Amino acid sequence: MVADMISTTLPTFADVEAAAVRLAGQAVLTPLLESPLLNDRLGGRLLVKAEVLQRTGSFKFRGAFNRMSLIPEAERPRGVVAFSSGNHAQGVAAAARLLGLPATIVMPSDAPAIKVANTREWGARVVLYDRWKEDREAIGAGISAETGATLVRPYDDPYIMAGQGTIGLELIEQAKAASDGLDAVLAPCGGGGMIGGIALAVAARSPGTKVYAVEPAGFDDTARSLAAGERLSNAAGASSFCDALLAPMPGELTFAVNSAHLSGGFAVTDAEVAAAMAIARDNFKLVVEPGGAVALAAVLSTKMELGGRTIAVVCSGGNVDPEVYAKALASVR
Repeated sequence: MVADMISTTLPTFADVEAAAVRLAGQAVLTPLLESPLLNDRLGGRLLVKAEVLQRTGSFKFRGAFNRMSLIPEAERPRGVVAFSSGNHAQGVAAAARLLGLPATIVMPSDAPAIKVANTREWGARVVLYDRWKEDREAIGAGISAETGATLVRPYDDPYIMAGQGTIGLELIEQAKAASDGLDAVLAPCGGGGMIGGIALAVAARSPGTKVYAVEPAGFDDTARSLAAGERLSNAAGASSFCDALLAPMPGELTFAVNSAHLSGGFAVTDAEVAAAMAIARDNFKLVVEPGGAVALAAVLSTKMELGGRTIAVVCSGGNVDPEVYAKALASVR
């Protein structure tokens, strides 16, 4: 039997709370940072959830460990298989190492070298493919069928979403300690798993706080799908250096959650993202990869006006090749 365990059940806030218990002592409680000087320039309070300091350098470890910890003992020797451009790959590889499971990760041949190297360093077997000519889901399903390995999907899984939702739990508690109220939360969005999990937590713990997805320009399928009321795909031919956020369309489960809980979405250009990466370095001393900086970019570019309010953004990952990082910073000088 193929150990895919794909589910059509939507995650709930109770699932997020359960994930927090499983992740206790495993995931890093990442800080919520603030820069008074930047606040003065922006005219409000900007809080930055630094998931770049999470295990493997991104939020993906949370969902991967939560999902994989639920694999039945009898199925664990067959291991796991996942497909990812990099951050989910590393999260799965790290969780597999902690849980003692063999892992195979299907990655695009043009994925950032640092992400491929780190995935291998965690002990996973990497299978490369051509993202323009081959289907990663078909490759992953084939490996799962051949070996019996559990397929750990990057976002369209209730337990993945619940694990990512623990970011929202932490953020709300940290924001309560740091401010009188939180007006909005913005987070990067590819397939929609992280923003969906966060939205569940925010709706339960801070219902007056609005939640928005942020995507690269040309890959704003979630924002457009929310406006249309149905899942829409991205047009062919678009490009962005936000490699972590290039999903072709929203997931089925993620869109069901996000359409019920999100207040909308924003799209930011590569130039705006590069500027946000520089601000993250200068004001928060954080190295943020392009996809991880899009929510910060939405505020800095005034897509979302701060205007005397308190807004939290998630900087979701920091796994960026040095050459890409240097080029991004040089472009804003």
